Amino acid sequence: MAIFTIGDLHLSLGTQKPMDGFVGWQDYVARLTQHWEQTVTVQDTVVLAGDTSWAMKLCECTADFALLQRLPGQKILLKGNHDYWWTTISKMNLYLAEQNFTTLSFLFNNCVIVDGVALCGTRSWFYDVGQPHDEKIMNREKGRLIASLQAAGEHEKIVFLHYPPLSASAQADEIVSILHTYGVKRCYYGHLHGGSIPYAVQGNVDGIAYKLISADALQFKPLKI
Repeated sequence: MAIFTIGDLHLSLGTQKPMDGFVGWQDYVARLTQHWEQTVTVQDTVVLAGDTSWAMKLCECTADFALLQRLPGQKILLKGNHDYWWTTISKMNLYLAEQNFTTLSFLFNNCVIVDGVALCGTRSWFYDVGQPHDEKIMNREKGRLIASLQAAGEHEKIVFLHYPPLSASAQADEIVSILHTYGVKRCYYGHLHGGSIPYAVQGNVDGIAYKLISADALQFKPLKI
């Protein structure tokens, strides 16, 4: 049993917003499917770090989720900034059950234990919280991350975020502080694309190993962690 991760799939099989027109995204669904089937087995788990589907409503996710259902492994989804379809956990779980999407689940105020390792995470938010709206969202995301880490108990904790927790010139101090408080040693994040990829902070920073796992940064190959 292995654990993989990848973020920012930006699937649009049920909507008219394909990514193929962007540099590096040509035939991305076919490439993703090929790489996934070559590396992931039915016994494995894949964490999808946000921006999974361009759908605006949950009912519009069916084609995208059906593709994920067909791919090997269990898939754990967390929220990204473009996952407008995201709603309450009860509604999302009901939708999965109704559609018989048995290999999909959500990382939302919880953690998932896989082979003795706790998979934790949340969407997170921007580095510089300046407006009251931003502060409210950051406080909510802090609470969700803490809830996820507390649910992990004494297990080794791996954190997945959508937004990067730090850059070359700034960091989300509240999020990074929580990672240190709970002894997190590995943090994977997405959101960055194209020209932003070379500037992503990766590697060990103050005892935490950070890794960018947006789909185009990984050449559409799920990363084994």
